[in-house]
Amino acid sequence: MSDHQAELLLINNNNTRTKFALASRDGFIDHRTMPSREVTTDAVRELLRDWEYEKVVLASVVPSNVAALVEAQRGRPLVELSHRIELGIALDFPDPSKIGADRLANAVAVAARRPDGPVIVVDFGTAVTFDIIDARPAYIGGVIAPGLDAMRHYLHERTALLPEIEIARPPSAIGKSTVHAMQSGAYHGYRGLVLEILERIHEEMGGPAKTIATGGYAALIADGLPAIGSIEPHLTMHGLLRVAALNFPQ
Repeated sequence: MSDHQAELLLINNNNTRTKFALASRDGFIDHRTMPSREVTTDAVRELLRDWEYEKVVLASVVPSNVAALVEAQRGRPLVELSHRIELGIALDFPDPSKIGADRLANAVAVAARRPDGPVIVVDFGTAVTFDIIDARPAYIGGVIAPGLDAMRHYLHERTALLPEIEIARPPSAIGKSTVHAMQSGAYHGYRGLVLEILERIHEEMGGPAKTIATGGYAALIADGLPAIGSIEPHLTMHGLLRVAALNFPQ
């Protein structure tokens, strides 16, 4: 394992996985992940032991992980993402404290590009979230639906005979086995969910918006959907990189 030197450590602590990016202000150098259930101060220090960096940006939606993540960075300047810090985007939302840190990071990444029209970010994580940024740019709200993993775990746990499946694109819509049928329901059903929510958002906004997909299942579910303009797996980390630029002086 080679040594790396950089200015920044970016941490995206989600319900399922915690992602780390080593970065300079110009971009990413390396990425690592660990299951969020395994986050402890010692485990984080061990994972990052050969990374050298000066400052840290943390986005967490798992309050029970925050203390360990912060303690692992003791002695370094650390900014935790929330509505209270500089974001470079207006928050047109009744209670900004209720917007998840990952959703804020996605909005920050979009705002940094100075969009010339509205943008929808669809983040396929433990939940699938839809977040809308208008042309000001301002975060104006969103939608939260169950994630694919939640759906497949629920079916397995709540039924006597249905297995826990791997999510994959099925060879056909009509299943020829239990697993095949479940994969078809998950894949095609989820794509239908995404399209219906996007259609309702477009109606309320009075027209179409550029749509970006991110998160673990983005490539699988968004592939070939005309409603999805692009797939950007590191969008949240780009938002954290922008937060570093806005909150750490050069």
